[in-house]
Amino acid sequence: MANSCPTLTIVVPCYNEEEVLPETARRLDGLLAELIDDNHIAADSHVCFVDDGSKDRTWAIIRALRESSGKFGGIRLSRNRGHQIALMTGLLAARGDIMISVDADLQDDLNAIKEMLRTAAAGADIVYGVRSARTTDTMAKRLTAHFYYHLLRLLSVEIIFDHADFRLMTRRAVEALRQYEESNLFLRALIPLLGFKTSTVTYERAERWAGTSKYPIGKMLALALEGITSFSTKPLRLVTILGFAISLLAFICTVWALFAALVMKATIPGWASTVIPIYLVCGVQLLCVGVIGEYVGKIYLETKRRPRSHVMDTLQPLLPDLDVEPAARTSHSENPSIFVPTE
Repeated sequence: MANSCPTLTIVVPCYNEEEVLPETARRLDGLLAELIDDNHIAADSHVCFVDDGSKDRTWAIIRALRESSGKFGGIRLSRNRGHQIALMTGLLAARGDIMISVDADLQDDLNAIKEMLRTAAAGADIVYGVRSARTTDTMAKRLTAHFYYHLLRLLSVEIIFDHADFRLMTRRAVEALRQYEESNLFLRALIPLLGFKTSTVTYERAERWAGTSKYPIGKMLALALEGITSFSTKPLRLVTILGFAISLLAFICTVWALFAALVMKATIPGWASTVIPIYLVCGVQLLCVGVIGEYVGKIYLETKRRPRSHVMDTLQPLLPDLDVEPAARTSHSENPSIFVPTE
């Protein structure tokens, strides 16, 4: 008998998550069982943990989870490559008809997955999980986050407000994402470029269940800069405008300095010729060189064509053999690279 329900793969990037991972797995296992019993997803649906080069017992826990439940599998990267690359690796390796990415810290509401599946069944290829409020964030984080979203919109970067990386993607959307080969990843702006039918599901974001955030201020700023420089060339245009404006200001200051020196007799000799060039020209040059350098650096990294990551180890879910017609899994057989290799 053919299985008409889609196979769901939940992709969970992990970095030093030994404290929260057992509870995350317990909740995901229960969610999968409920969705399977309600005939929302196929019985071979599973979870794919992506260990992003953790230094703690994260991979050992993933191995133990795989032995305790056949619905858990894993990918272990050879070193820490960052959340975005770990997530991309998991999505491209996932073998489901539908992929849902969720963080391991349990801040995303897993119950929203049911609504995501219903929305996908209605025809959406991408479903974004959007926070209904940011009550768990500090005031400073809320203000900076909203400022950043508005800044990206101002720079013509398409992005979903209050959306992180909690989203559903169909097989068609993931295969389209596979064609984007850049090394500098910012999936929150990259995925809207795919152009498929999208929808949103709102949820309340909870406090982190255990452990500490793996996104300190330095990584958050780096990700923010990645989003700007990877999807907009407007900063380069702003540099041109700034250069013109500063040149105009320098001209006005020069006229004022000459007037003060020749007419008002109120300046120290040599002041104008020293201060104006130093404070106006040199500062602007350093700023412009820095902005241009960001783009040149990205060109440098992309032209090397280095692989995003290397997989050290994989664990295939111990799924039951199901009576499934070949036509139901055509996308898998046509593209065997989407399978996670066995041990």
